Amino acid sequence: MHVRENLGRLSILALRKRREGLTKLLPPLGEVLRGSLMERYLTCGNPDCKCARGERHGPIWYLSVTLDQKRRSGRTVPAEQVEQVRHWIDNYYQVKERLEKISDINRELLARQKKQASRKTRA
Repeated sequence: MHVRENLGRLSILALRKRREGLTKLLPPLGEVLRGSLMERYLTCGNPDCKCARGERHGPIWYLSVTLDQKRRSGRTVPAEQVEQVRHWIDNYYQVKERLEKISDINRELLARQKKQASRKTRA
């Protein structure tokens, strides 16, 4: 969860440097994935199978993505791709968090520009 910082105490130069630093810390945008990775164990329904005795099949990795309030999309992920998918999901959350921080800085810079403009108008 993103915690809002008190940016009012920083100079304009410090805000710009912080924004620049955050943009440099963004992970590669081609390696971003929104979704949840779930580990599932399934039963096949065959009465002679081990899963009928409680030893379920799995793990089966499943990627779930909420598209909107009514629709979800999902697919299985091969075991050899699980680490890559985890990494891409982590990258998504890093991008999201850093974009929120950049947005906070930009709002502060806009507010200061507005103050400067109103001072010039009065003078």
